[in-house]
Parts: sequence; C-alpha cells; structure tokens
Amino acid sequence: MQTAILLYPDLTALDAIGPYDVLSRIPDMEVVFVARSAGEYRTDQGSLGLIADAGLDEVTSPDIVVVPGGFGTRPLMEDTQHLDWVRSVHERTTWTTSVCTGSLLLGAAGLLEGLDATTHWASYDVLASTGARPTAERVVERGKIVTAAGVSAGIDMALRLCALLGGDDLSKAIQLSIEYDPQPPFDCGSPAKAPDELVELLRAITDERQAAYS
Repeated sequence: MQTAILLYPDLTALDAIGPYDVLSRIPDMEVVFVARSAGEYRTDQGSLGLIADAGLDEVTSPDIVVVPGGFGTRPLMEDTQHLDWVRSVHERTTWTTSVCTGSLLLGAAGLLEGLDATTHWASYDVLASTGARPTAERVVERGKIVTAAGVSAGIDMALRLCALLGGDDLSKAIQLSIEYDPQPPFDCGSPAKAPDELVELLRAITDERQAAYS
C-alpha cells in the first residue's frame, strides 16, 4: 500500500510527521512525501524543512492521502493544481484524510459538502464556509474521509487507520512501539477545558496570522 503525505510551504510539522511515524510502521506500507514539485518545503515556524520526493503528477493512485494543516493551507484553498490533485486521487483512495486545517483543503476541493468534519478549533468558521459541518470530535470518520482536529490529533487519526487496515492488535502494537501514552502537565488541550482568556488570546493570534495569508 502507498500513503501520500502532502507538503507545501508553511505547513505544521507534526501534522505531517505524526501520521508518518505511525503509518510508516504498518508492514508493507510505502510512505511518500509529495508536493507541487520535489524538493524542500519549510514549515510554519521556518526552522524546519521537509523534503518532498515526488511531484503531484508522479503520485496519482495512493491508497491513503494525508493532508496536513498549517497556515499555508489558506493559499491552497484557491490553488487549482492542488485542488485538482486532491479531487483526482480521492476517486481512487481507500482513505482520504486530513489533520488540523488540512481539512480546509478537502473542503475547498468539494469533498466535505454536507459532511461532519473537524479541524483546529480556531478555524471552525473557515471550515464551515466550505460546506462542512464542523464538530469538536477529535477524529471524525465519514465514509472514507477521516478528519482529525488540531496538530496532535493526527497521531490518533493515524492509529485509527492502523486499526481499520490491520486490526486493533496492529494499532495497539504501533501505539506501544512509539510509547504514545499522553500525560500532559496541564488539562488545557481544548477550548472546553482552557480558561476563556487564553482561548480568546489564541483566537486573536490565529485570526491575525490567517489574515496575513488572505
């Protein structure tokens, strides 16, 4: 099987690397990083570069597509080449997936019309503008489309794919192999749990950064 993980400028690193580290452990799984053209793409913090080994025209029938998020998704929502690629490969995938604001690209491609889907909590309004129904679930599975919430949720989504592809025992084994046993120092990982003032601060920062990509 082949998993294609999309790269583009200003993506969020963990959105891509989290699913990569899980899915690459599935026996006989080939993982390829794909982009507009082969080469390096810098993440949204600027200090890390990820390498795409193939261009979009070289990867046409992946079994799984992972679209990571990041502020760089905003320009892609109007980029014909990327939207056409997403639509085309979706016709043949077993699973079409996204992490964080990667779902905005799926929505812009017309794949989420009328469907429940998720994204980073600060981008529900943008997701809704694509015709999707935003939900606060961490991983949302609707048919062969699976969307994950913000950043770290990509690991959960990838483990769910492992279970769907190879059974629960495979997913459990991979979870154990990466020692995925989250114990954060604070119970503050969603807007429902965080102080209101912190939620509003981060929402303002996100809106400002999103505006810079408009």
